[in-house]
Amino acid sequence: MSTNDDESAIDDLATSVREGRALRPDARYRIEIGDKNLNYEATVIDDPVVTGRQIIEAAGKHPVEEHLAFQLLKDGGLVELRLEDKVDLRGGGVERFIVFHSTVSYRFELDGRVMEWGADEITESVLRKLAGIPDDYNVWQERRKEEDLLLASGQRVDLTPKELERFYTGKDATTSGLSSFLPQKDRRYLADQEIAFEEVEANGQKAIILRSYPLPTGQFDHEVADVLFMMPPTWPDTGTDMFYLFPWVKVSRTGAYAEAADQPHVFGELTWQRWSRHNPDWRRGLDGIWTVLRRLDAALRNA
Repeated sequence: MSTNDDESAIDDLATSVREGRALRPDARYRIEIGDKNLNYEATVIDDPVVTGRQIIEAAGKHPVEEHLAFQLLKDGGLVELRLEDKVDLRGGGVERFIVFHSTVSYRFELDGRVMEWGADEITESVLRKLAGIPDDYNVWQERRKEEDLLLASGQRVDLTPKELERFYTGKDATTSGLSSFLPQKDRRYLADQEIAFEEVEANGQKAIILRSYPLPTGQFDHEVADVLFMMPPTWPDTGTDMFYLFPWVKVSRTGAYAEAADQPHVFGELTWQRWSRHNPDWRRGLDGIWTVLRRLDAALRNA
């Protein structure tokens, strides 16, 4: 393996991932291998199908058996690659590799996704890179029975406790407080369901927006829409009332708006479609964002 080859005979893995194209079958392949700080170096390999052992050897680490290899997927996932496990680079799912001087792996959760890691600690800067967040976002560590910990720049976190360490990212809304007003269990539920959401505030009103939420198949003139919920100040002790869609949608069968879903509601810079749906039943301590979503899905199905 070498980095001094004829460029015309080399296909770059990172470039193919960015361009969404397949690797050239008649080429050698440039891959990037990083360390626990996600500092990467490029190297060239001959075979598009590589093993964990070959990745460690390509990184110049010896003895091989005292190291671990991980593959960083283009969707942000991170999984361990055992010595004899094979990875076909032509599949398009692998972005980079990481090699650790370790024989033990650890697990943690970041924004609702469980990842594997080859060191007994991880830094705030690495979590930030793995999450792909901009500079104005922060990283928090969930803590049991106490306030979540805002990680300082470069702060190290021990991954050796028996419990799964959980981290989440977010953006400060104002200088006086954090934008995250949803309880941990609500945020975790949305992350587990792989629902993209934002916590927003406008004119003193707090709300959450579900991004590109799937609508019942064939029922409306749009397949997805953003969904807005105005959050009461006493959430989660009291529930939400009504919901709002953008763009506005019509029932496919009739070409008209659903009943009680034809009035505007201005929030932020958009005029949302108000769905006047009410349910005063709310169980304090038991109901939460999952209840709101069940009612949303039922209202859409029955429109």
